[in-house]
Amino acid sequence: MHCYSSIDVPLSPKEPFTDYSRWRLLVNDDGRQTWHYLETDEECAAWSQNTVDMFWLGLPTNIPTLPRPKNALQAAQNGYTFYKNLQSHDGHWAGHFGGPMFLLPGLVIGSYISGMGFKNAERLEMIRWIMNRANTEDGGWGIHVEGHSTVFGTALNYVTLRILGMSPNHPCCVKSRATLHKIGGACGIPSWGKFWLSLLNVYDWEGNNPIPPEALLLPESLSFHPSKWWIQTRNVYVPMSYLYELYPPNQSYYSIHWPSQRNNISPVDLYAPHSLFFDAINKLLSTYELCAVTPICRAALDKAYRLIVMEDENTSYQTIAPVSKMFNLVARVWTEGLDSEVYRLHEEKRADFMWVGPEGMLMSGTMTGPGLCDLEENQASLVKALEWIEGAQMLENPKWWKEDYRHQTKGGWSFSTKEQGYVVSDCTGEAVKAVMLLQELDFTRKLVSEERLCWAVDTMISLQNPNGGFASFELVRAPHWLEKLNPAEVFGEIMTDYCYPECTASVITALSAFRKQYPSYRSKDIETTTNCAITYLHSSQHLNGGWIGSWGICFTYATMFACEALALAGENYDNSAYVKRACKLLIGKQREDGGWGESYKSCEVSEWVEHPDSSQVVQTCWAMMALMYGGYPDVKPIESAVKLVIERQLDDGSWPQEAIEGIFNKNCAIAYPNFKFAFPIWMLGKAHPYLQKLKGETVHSTEIAEETLDRVLTRRRGTFVGRS
Repeated sequence: MHCYSSIDVPLSPKEPFTDYSRWRLLVNDDGRQTWHYLETDEECAAWSQNTVDMFWLGLPTNIPTLPRPKNALQAAQNGYTFYKNLQSHDGHWAGHFGGPMFLLPGLVIGSYISGMGFKNAERLEMIRWIMNRANTEDGGWGIHVEGHSTVFGTALNYVTLRILGMSPNHPCCVKSRATLHKIGGACGIPSWGKFWLSLLNVYDWEGNNPIPPEALLLPESLSFHPSKWWIQTRNVYVPMSYLYELYPPNQSYYSIHWPSQRNNISPVDLYAPHSLFFDAINKLLSTYELCAVTPICRAALDKAYRLIVMEDENTSYQTIAPVSKMFNLVARVWTEGLDSEVYRLHEEKRADFMWVGPEGMLMSGTMTGPGLCDLEENQASLVKALEWIEGAQMLENPKWWKEDYRHQTKGGWSFSTKEQGYVVSDCTGEAVKAVMLLQELDFTRKLVSEERLCWAVDTMISLQNPNGGFASFELVRAPHWLEKLNPAEVFGEIMTDYCYPECTASVITALSAFRKQYPSYRSKDIETTTNCAITYLHSSQHLNGGWIGSWGICFTYATMFACEALALAGENYDNSAYVKRACKLLIGKQREDGGWGESYKSCEVSEWVEHPDSSQVVQTCWAMMALMYGGYPDVKPIESAVKLVIERQLDDGSWPQEAIEGIFNKNCAIAYPNFKFAFPIWMLGKAHPYLQKLKGETVHSTEIAEETLDRVLTRRRGTFVGRS
């Protein structure tokens, strides 16, 4: 395989392949964060490393040791004392959004096809990250960093290593290649992998199922029109359909019958098997391809390309996510050339997805950041955070929002940065709460006007579905039977959006907080919206008593949100069967050490699956928050959980990274490294007065009282704590 120039790669990836003292994280005022490697001593002297750089690189930070806490409040104070050190100058908390093992291959393959290179330092640390993430037993890679080896992960990462310049005789390549052959070889790679390999011309296009752009020409009123698909899927398959038609098969591998490989998916990869209906549709489409009318195909390609261009321009060339980013890049460069302005803009924003950590350079899903605590010495930190949140609000709809099938965004907050521009229901809800709570503090200014908060309310209300629930980026547009056309094999529930307890609860709590402060604006609409959303939460409770999380793992996560929303409706352990069932579930799952630990497999099977190792601090905090919102009356489980979280706290006030925290599309785990700070700080601060109340002790005025906590301790997801 032709690749970038060969590069010497050490046998062990444990130590950095580059000088980590030369890496710098550049954070712009709009939330962009890009890593840069300084080649000269003069550059290093002019741009010194700061604490944020050193922490995320895994270097010693010299953050001072703090006195060991004697109670939950002191532990929360220590946690935020540490966390302030990681706040960037613009007020947000940087962080990556890693975990999936198919993102970096897309970055490298797409860049290679498009003629974009990498610096040697970047290549070396990409190689090192892939090596560090190899399965310790067989040397392969899974769909995500904690998954078993799959053809999807192993084939794509092997190809990536070779493109980046690793020798095929390197022990890492030798071992992973043997595993790939053992589990079925590249012919059994799932459809997204088939597509990437076909773009590289190492897998014949005849081995792909049809991806006809003509679907875009169908009447938009049809329930299965691409405009009705889930927005993440839509934005992947539009550029795929364009590229599928542009790259005709021009190389054959005569020993393989490629058409028979279309549905050849290795058993180790298969999570969502094709339906018979999907396979039948593909047979019809394969026949259609033999007699496709050229003018129709041309019109379809033109429409697909217009949508690609609009997506780029709506998002300042970031697109909604890393997979679509690289497909769009290839499509634009193929069409407009290496010397185009489009090439420059895509290359510039490509850097936003490249993140350096202690184990090397990965491709991050998007930019992420924080969680807050109010103490007098933290005022400057909170002011900066409010300023950043204010600047992150979207004040208008995207340029092509109607033509590109987008939902309104005016007044909302994004999944990522403001310029990326994809409003999400829960990100907006949490941001609204954060703004109102922070603006109530004596030392902050009212930066977000009432009018702008009303815009946010309008957008949130517009996102409610007929069943009362809230989905992610937009309304649920397609019927759920469309999942029978799921082509991806490795993901579940990707064809249409769904309503989620987490998103629904965030909107409920935000609208309730807004209504208390501004009772005259759309009061009746907010009441109706909230009541319908509560009904949805009741109806979506799982038989085991919890709620299934779709963005975090899993029952502990979603149950925390649901209990918070139900508490605002006056429901608690004593008067609500829903809350009581939830609390009983959590108490029944509490481990002997006082904590909780769920495996990501809970999300795959929609049943509680215990984590095989220890309790998890973040999940323990989620479970604790649910119990406190629910008004659980027994002090012992609360005390034991608090004890575990305090014991796991390090001397500088931080917590170590444990198992992966997030999930998406049922089957792919994803990391939120800021969760291990935000949620323990928040939980411990709230637990202190809660325990005092249960014990009948006096809550001193110098401490943070329970009712004050909800005013000053805020959870912010998406842009603010990491999308979940």
